[in-house]
Amino acid sequence: MTTFSKKIKERISNNYYLFIIFTNIRAYSLYYLNRISGYSLEKRRFYTILGYKVNLRNPKTFNEKIMWKKIYDRNPLLSVTADKYEVRSYVKEILGEKKAKEILIPLLYVTNKPETIPFDELPIPFIIKPNHYSGQYIIIRNRSYDKKGIIRTCRKWLKTPYGLEKLEWAYQPIKRKIVIEKLLLENGDIPKDFKFHMFHGKCESVKVFLNRMTNRFTCSFDHNWNCIPNKDSKQTEKPKIEKPKNYEFMLEYAEKLSKPFDYVRVDFYSIDGKIYFGELTHYPKSGLIKSGAALSNYEPGKCWSIKPKYWEK
Repeated sequence: MTTFSKKIKERISNNYYLFIIFTNIRAYSLYYLNRISGYSLEKRRFYTILGYKVNLRNPKTFNEKIMWKKIYDRNPLLSVTADKYEVRSYVKEILGEKKAKEILIPLLYVTNKPETIPFDELPIPFIIKPNHYSGQYIIIRNRSYDKKGIIRTCRKWLKTPYGLEKLEWAYQPIKRKIVIEKLLLENGDIPKDFKFHMFHGKCESVKVFLNRMTNRFTCSFDHNWNCIPNKDSKQTEKPKIEKPKNYEFMLEYAEKLSKPFDYVRVDFYSIDGKIYFGELTHYPKSGLIKSGAALSNYEPGKCWSIKPKYWEK
């Protein structure tokens, strides 16, 4: 990226109205160009990143099936469970009120008007995130923070059609909100993140993330907690992770929550023996996973049988 391009990008990012206009024009333009061209832009992106052509007529690899899911699967539950606020109701429906109350992260506030956030009343620490977005959040650990800056960022989130340009349909019907939850910490750090890859309600692998905010490590296991080695990893040494004492409960919850889907990733945290639900993810890496033990050292595409029930005609 040239110096001039960087300056333009920075100017757009710093100007609220320019950011909203540019972001929406870009997202909708790419979306409609994809639709009228038979998804040629997304197919080209797939080939550029992964090195082979995507086959949507007869998808076989995991990435191809994620791509197919983005374009054709219109299961209404996709949108409900991709919503970081509404998924709480789904967890209650599937696991029951009592169990859901035990594993849902405490909700502190939810709104579609960021200026109403009662900052001074929120218990420290907490995390702020949009319900229709992935990978965007603000972590608050103390009382030293920029309220106006946070409100401005939240407004940007609410005006951004996340996932549209990447054809991730599940995010589009979501009624956008700002969700504020208690920040989970383990010994002062972000806790280990257990990601269950579920195919037709059964776990094929679990990927564990450690030290996500500093020196990130990942380890992968099969459903019996046997380590899956990753030959592509640049990590010279991985931390040893013992099987959590509550692993069987996490596996049970993952099976129940994933049952309505052909594929979904179910995320949990485990802190001092207590399980917390993270989220459900339907399009990991938007179907552009280049490597990773949990999805590359076996053939997950074979575990996934596409069901035509919710095909878009």
